[in-house]
Amino acid sequence: MEEVAKFDQTILANLTPDGKLLDLEDKNIGPEELRLLCEAEDLSSVQQLFLSQNQLCGESIEILSQVKGLTGLTSLYLNNNVIGDEDAKMLANAELLQSLKCLMLEANHIGPQGAEMLVSSPNLKNLEILFLDSNPIGPEGARAVAQSEQLPRLQELHLDSTGIGDEGTLAIAESPHLTDLKKLYLCSNKMGDAGAIALAKSASLKNLEALSVWRNEIRDEGGKAIAESQTFMNLDRLYMALNFIEKPVRKIIRGSELAKRLTTLVMD
Repeated sequence: MEEVAKFDQTILANLTPDGKLLDLEDKNIGPEELRLLCEAEDLSSVQQLFLSQNQLCGESIEILSQVKGLTGLTSLYLNNNVIGDEDAKMLANAELLQSLKCLMLEANHIGPQGAEMLVSSPNLKNLEILFLDSNPIGPEGARAVAQSEQLPRLQELHLDSTGIGDEGTLAIAESPHLTDLKKLYLCSNKMGDAGAIALAKSASLKNLEALSVWRNEIRDEGGKAIAESQTFMNLDRLYMALNFIEKPVRKIIRGSELAKRLTTLVMD
């Protein structure tokens, strides 16, 4: 009973007055605390749950996947934990995900199989924003995201530092299921001209409003393709610094019709 009372106090101390946000980030949350969270009463008002930086994996993720009381949850933050493929599989089966609009999984240990399990889950039908940054999903994981039919409302996809390369970028560009995507983040993926050209010629990414391809290996040919793209007619923000595009081509990009339409262009 003492542990229950103590955890109830922890919940109350980190719950906003309106009951909509519960911040348990970096609070040494483990299996015992998550069991108590399962048993906690009247958390239906919580819309955002932060469980970042708690070293969550294994048993903790299994218990979290069984939580039933967070029926109003729309945003779940699990970044900077140690979630692996098996944990991702457990999460994929969790009813907890069914009402989510935002799922943050940045900086975990999710590989291609874990990514495929997640994006194949029928529990993510309402998801609008997915963060998989800094997970080693590779080209296979990107292909799984691109081929998934279980993300019909996805509007924002974060795949920075995921090792997807040109192959994974091509899969995203050719996806028939990402046509409503408005924001796409592909920084630090060793993407070269092939990936940039695929994005520029994509028939699926015409609704993009923000594209970030920072710190890749795009050269002049890829830079020109982006500048001349008929895909990016709705693009508002473009971030493409720290690539290998030479000054003359950077000048061409800055003077392009695309640049004139943009409100934000970040280049070297």
